[in-house]
Amino acid sequence: MLYMDLEYRKGVLFVRLDGNLTRKNTYKLNNYLTPVLLKHRIKFLVYNLFSVIKVDESGIDSLLRTKHAIKSNHGSIYLCEVPDHLKKEVKRLRIKETDTELSALDILKV
Repeated sequence: MLYMDLEYRKGVLFVRLDGNLTRKNTYKLNNYLTPVLLKHRIKFLVYNLFSVIKVDESGIDSLLRTKHAIKSNHGSIYLCEVPDHLKKEVKRLRIKETDTELSALDILKV
């Protein structure tokens, strides 16, 4: 199961994921989140991965899709609070990382 908490604050969409980001659950990002990003032309996205237990190839692909949606809106994407057991998988995404959501807000200066 994957839970997704969305919060839009100061021009930044915060997405807090909780659970397994696997093939079974990636439809939530692909079918709900990516169209929202494109429709509303959201430029700044911060993923909080603190509660993510497992990520597979489909999960990586869905994160890449949201990365491309943000790039098409000429924006920036950040990952924060990435657990140590996911660092290796997430490193391949080439997405900037920050320690906390607040530090991402400071970097974005929105």
